[in-house]
Amino acid sequence: MKTGITNLPLHYGKAPSWLFSRMKRLASEITLVIIDQYGIEEFLNRLSDPFWFQAFGCTLGFDWHSSGLTTTVCGALKEGLKDVSKEIGLFICGGKGATSRKTPLEIEEISSKRRIKVHPEKLIYSSKMSAKIDSTALQDGYQLYHHCFIFNQEGNWTVIQQGMNTSNRMARRYHWLGKEVEDFVCEPHKAICCDRKEEVINMVARKSEDCRKVSTILANEEPKRVIDEYKKIKQLNLSPRHTVSINDIKSQNLRKILELTYEKRPNNFEALLGIKGVGPKTIRALSLISELIYGKPASFEDPVRFSFAHGGKDGHPYPVNRSQYDLSIQILKEVVNLAKIGRTEKLKALRRLNDNF
Repeated sequence: MKTGITNLPLHYGKAPSWLFSRMKRLASEITLVIIDQYGIEEFLNRLSDPFWFQAFGCTLGFDWHSSGLTTTVCGALKEGLKDVSKEIGLFICGGKGATSRKTPLEIEEISSKRRIKVHPEKLIYSSKMSAKIDSTALQDGYQLYHHCFIFNQEGNWTVIQQGMNTSNRMARRYHWLGKEVEDFVCEPHKAICCDRKEEVINMVARKSEDCRKVSTILANEEPKRVIDEYKKIKQLNLSPRHTVSINDIKSQNLRKILELTYEKRPNNFEALLGIKGVGPKTIRALSLISELIYGKPASFEDPVRFSFAHGGKDGHPYPVNRSQYDLSIQILKEVVNLAKIGRTEKLKALRRLNDNF
C-alpha cells in the first residue's frame, strides 16, 4: 500500500561532507537500535511513514523543508548500513538519478548472495510497478528522479521515491509499504501529505475503475480502430480540467504503442502499465478516449490532504501541535535511552529537539 506523499521545496546542491559523514553514523546507530528493540519490520513500517521519515531527517540535522532531505537521508542510510546489511538482514537499493536505474541489478546481486525468501523477480516487479504508478498512472506533474527500494531477508519491502516539478519548484515524496499491497492500481494511498494540490490524472482512484477497464479493452483492440476513434476526439471540445493538450499526443506514436499492446494482450490495467513503452501519454490518450467516446472518465482529483507533522513555530502551516511534538520526542528519547550509547552525535540530536521545543 502506498502510505504517503510529502511535498517539499525543490532545492539543489548536496550536504557538506562534514555533515554527511555524521549523518551516516547517526542514521546507522538509530537504525540498529530500532531493529534491536522493535525488529526489522517495524523499521520498514517507520520508513514508510512520511511524518516519521521527515522527523528522522530533521533529527539527523538536515534542513527540515528541503527536497534534499529525501535523497540525503536515503543515501546516508545506504552508506551507513552497507557494512552491517548482511548481519542484520536489511538491504537498500537504488538512489538518485542514474543510481535509481540500477535498482533491479542491485536486487539481483543481493538475492544471489543472500538467502532471500522471495524470488528476486517479485521484488524487481514491486520496485518497477511502484515507480510506474507514481510516474504514469498518477500524473501529478512530478517527474521521478529518486527511487530507493529497501527490503529484508523475508522479502518485505518499502519504497521511498521522489519526483520534481520544475514549474512550481517543488518536490513530492512517495512512500510505499509492501506488506499492505493488495492492489497496485486501486486506491493504493493510505495517507498523502503535501502543501498544495495539483491538476492530475489519477488512474488509481476508485472513481477511475471503469476507465481502467475500458483503457485495458482499448489496448487489446485492433490499433486502426482505436486511432480512428482517437481522431474523432480532436473535433470535440475538451474539459478544461484535462492537464494535457490533445496536440501533445501524436497519433502515429500512439499507433506504435497500440500495436505493441495489441500483441501483448494485457488482461488488466496493471498488466497494461507493466508493458515497456506504455508511458504517461499512452495512458492519457486511452483515458481521453474512455471518457469522451465511452463515457467512462478517470478521476482528476489530486489524492492529497493538507497536513504536516508538527506545524511551525511561526504558525505556518499551523501552530505547533504540542501533543504530537511531545510524542515524537518521547519516541526518540526512548530510542536513544534504549541504545545506552553516549556518543555525542546522539546526545546533540536529542538536545536539538528539546531546545526547539
